[in-house]
Amino acid sequence: MAQTRSQSTLTAVDIAEPAAPRRRNRVNLFDLAYERLEDLIVNCELKPGRFLAIQDLQDISGFGRTPVHQAVSRLAADTLVIVRPRHGVQIAPIDLARERVLLRLRRDLERFVIRLATEKSGPSHRNQLLHLARALREHRETLTLSEFNTFDRRIDQLILAAAGEPFLEHTLRPLHTLFRRIGWIFHNRIASDQNFGATVDSHLAILDAIAGRQVDEAVAASDALMDFVDSMFDIMEREVDPSLLDCNLAPFVSPASTR
Repeated sequence: MAQTRSQSTLTAVDIAEPAAPRRRNRVNLFDLAYERLEDLIVNCELKPGRFLAIQDLQDISGFGRTPVHQAVSRLAADTLVIVRPRHGVQIAPIDLARERVLLRLRRDLERFVIRLATEKSGPSHRNQLLHLARALREHRETLTLSEFNTFDRRIDQLILAAAGEPFLEHTLRPLHTLFRRIGWIFHNRIASDQNFGATVDSHLAILDAIAGRQVDEAVAASDALMDFVDSMFDIMEREVDPSLLDCNLAPFVSPASTR
């Protein structure tokens, strides 16, 4: 092999060589399977309340039995799916009362992690936060909800990385997913005639404050975002079609009330 190949080429080729540890590939497949199923849960392609077999999840996700089994175990621990012996896997229905209580927990945890991230973030983290804020501003007017959710996941990951406490990721990750699904239903089925500029602006305020190391402003921006999410529940409790929260309720919903 020519000695003039670049270091980046070396890295790419070396990773692909058979000598690379097989364990790394298995872990990567597990993470990819989890992210794929998480996406399908957030955007309700896997409807709340739906029952599926592991084989169904393999077919839908495109991953094999082992990574899907591992992903389901984590999703069950995150309360995003429920394993029903002899019945398969159920996508957890949405319980608005429960999730509104969990929002109080998320508010307190977000305050803690955002304060920690603002105080501990280094130049690299702040640079990445500013880059995300710039990209979010550039695309603010044309973002789809799916694209915004991609931004949102990356923002959450970066803030947790800046906070530097792994325990927080295990606690907040499932909460972020639960509320991302709530936001998907709200913006797609209830407020579909409105853009989600308020949500985008709240995230921008958080990014700017953390990057500027302004602790009080960052915490206040986080509280404002939680207030906005809380206001979504008032509307959903009045207007949401129950079958969107649990597809097993669909036969009991009159056609006139179905969107």
